Amino acid sequence: MTRDVIALTPKMPDTWALLAGLYAGGPLTRVSAGSEGAVLRLCAADGRPLVSVEAPLLVQVPGEAERLLGRETPVPFWWTEARASGAVPEAERLAGSVCGRLALLLGGGTWPERAASTDVVDVDAVVAPDDGQPVVDVLTGSTAVVLADRPVLALTTWLSDLLRGSAESGRALQIVTPPHVRLSAPARATLVQPPNRWVVQDPEQGYYDGLSGAVLRWQDGTFAPAPGADGTASVAEAFGRTSPSAQRQLIVAFRTTLPAREDVVLGEGVETAWRALTGSPPAGWGTAEPVNLPWSPRRLTGLARDRAPEPTHLVVAGHPDRPALAWIRVTRTTAGVEQDVTLTLGYGEGDEPPLDAVTPLAEALVAGHGLTTMLVSVRRAPRDLTTAPVLQAPPLPVSFTLGARDVRGIGLTHARRPPVASRPVALGPASAPALHYPLGDGTDPAALTELHRLAAHLRAGVPGAEQES
Repeated sequence: MTRDVIALTPKMPDTWALLAGLYAGGPLTRVSAGSEGAVLRLCAADGRPLVSVEAPLLVQVPGEAERLLGRETPVPFWWTEARASGAVPEAERLAGSVCGRLALLLGGGTWPERAASTDVVDVDAVVAPDDGQPVVDVLTGSTAVVLADRPVLALTTWLSDLLRGSAESGRALQIVTPPHVRLSAPARATLVQPPNRWVVQDPEQGYYDGLSGAVLRWQDGTFAPAPGADGTASVAEAFGRTSPSAQRQLIVAFRTTLPAREDVVLGEGVETAWRALTGSPPAGWGTAEPVNLPWSPRRLTGLARDRAPEPTHLVVAGHPDRPALAWIRVTRTTAGVEQDVTLTLGYGEGDEPPLDAVTPLAEALVAGHGLTTMLVSVRRAPRDLTTAPVLQAPPLPVSFTLGARDVRGIGLTHARRPPVASRPVALGPASAPALHYPLGDGTDPAALTELHRLAAHLRAGVPGAEQES
């Protein structure tokens, strides 16, 4: 199993501190670089990576260490992550020594605390030569498998790079964890996409999919669903070990389209939604977790512009007193610059989601941010926005908003007469209105049927839809 060790230090790990940490392997280990210098690797004498050390990250967003590690750490601080290969027993102690030396020189501490040391770790192992792949536990022709054990499996820079590398090599990425591990919202959004998979190793029942519950079996170099006696996929009993939760999540998924002009500023629609639902702007943003940069739409825009025409994926975090995370995908299309946003907010028992703010939010996004669509829903799930490997009730729709461009394409007369109980509310100018469709209060499962009826009705109004179907 790969083992993660993280140094959390108030001072930046400079060259000398990093060298002191890397020398934890003694004179027989070698150092190589990957990811354009963003990752250093301690290697055995034959070249096989033992420990990868990511470039130190300055975290300026409060609450990130507590959210991901359960450890309070005042900002700003430096996050330096080391990952040990499971192929060599000594590698875990080597990662602990690297981070322990950084903490000794710079102050702060490590996660987990028990992993820290300053010993020189002699590695005496015969392992395969370096194949150019990142530190993983199992690599087959079809799949890269990583075993992980940390409180929250987040969309770190390492995981993002591993996802990208696996896709480029034509492999699926499968993350194997114990049942106590939870996924952050951005990590869940990524691992839910095929062919990647979250594999949970239950001590009593074996392996199952942490998001679908399907019983899995290692076969032909990958984890795949194991058919039951009747030939169909079976669901693990452990996946059903859940109880109704009084905590809830408000999910606001929307798309905006802005003209591709030099003066366009991205992220302002996200900030508008954040202020409408929490009363304050986001705390920070970044390209991975932990979210490390103070909130700045202009810096966010500059990054997306530099990466264009390739898409940009971003994570936005809120303040610790109101759990909120957004996952954003920025793409350049023929219509302009599109931002696909999924904003999730957490609420404890007796804490009501601000559903009365949804319609004014839709109106603000239509008026100033080029709203294309917005679906708002509520589900019973943890306030901390993590996902445990157990069955969760589906989100129940609250409302759907259709932007003016799509209303015009479908036809205003058709779009404003759906087969649902509530009539749509027109937003924006009367000459080119958007339509906001109330569907429920987030507690009635019948709203799911209403949403399906509405979607079918709107699809039927798209020119050419009948021929395509």
